[in-house]
Amino acid sequence: LHRWRLFSRRFNQAALLAKSIARRSGRPFRPVLLERIRATRQQVGLTRDGRTDNVRGVFAVPARRRSEVAGKRIVLVDDVFTTGATLEAAARALRRAGAARVDVLTFARVVAMP
Repeated sequence: LHRWRLFSRRFNQAALLAKSIARRSGRPFRPVLLERIRATRQQVGLTRDGRTDNVRGVFAVPARRRSEVAGKRIVLVDDVFTTGATLEAAARALRRAGAARVDVLTFARVVAMP
């Protein structure tokens, strides 16, 4: 979640989920390993391709954190999975930084109604 969107919402629901999962599983909660390097427009109303374009190149692992990612299994947590564009962009940044594996946990999945 970009810092400006966090400021307007006052909370980050995915981070709250991730922190709880980390605490219960005994794993570290490390949101500093991945940062959003630019703001994007909201994904609501965008097509699959529009969502992919919107988040392309938006995530990065800070250079000072690359050693914490290299060779590690990373679990990304998100609140809602719609097209997977955001998670794919985040996973791509982690893999570029040398993550051995990136897994995803989501709370909800958006399904198109007929």
